[in-house]
Amino acid sequence: MDEELASGLGERHAFLSILESTDCPAFSCPPSHLLELAESLRDQEGFEMLVDVTAVDWGEESSPRFSTVYHFYSLVRRNYVRITCNCLDDENPEVPSLSEVYPAADWHERETFDMFGIRFSGHPNLKRILMWDEYPYHPLRKGFPLAGIDVPFPAEDVAEVTKASVEPAPMMGGPFVS
Repeated sequence: MDEELASGLGERHAFLSILESTDCPAFSCPPSHLLELAESLRDQEGFEMLVDVTAVDWGEESSPRFSTVYHFYSLVRRNYVRITCNCLDDENPEVPSLSEVYPAADWHERETFDMFGIRFSGHPNLKRILMWDEYPYHPLRKGFPLAGIDVPFPAEDVAEVTKASVEPAPMMGGPFVS
């Protein structure tokens, strides 16, 4: 791990908290400073790529319940940095969108919104990307059952056009049975 980078970022950005990590420098950033940090990572620190945006649901008993996780990469340093940002509201999680700083965030934030229900304020087109718009759940939340939740499929015309039917996944003997 790049100790010089880790200590330098911590010194230049007093609002960061260093997180324990074995693979790359990792920090926690308050939501109020996330945009400022992203611009600094891109413009001053040389992290020109936002590689991934995802989230963690720590469970309903935890507060903060949700954290967003960002992986940035520097082609010059050949190194990653991981930034986590805790959502301050457990019921309606929200963090600022990085899509204006890193255009690659657009799709990743939409996926994170779709799977976890975390809103990204300032996102230009925050809508579901994997599930249909009316789907009432967020499948990567801790409370979502592994076997899924049976809901009516919204597009009956799919079967008409494709002559295919939608079969639910098997409840027993599937790849997730231990």
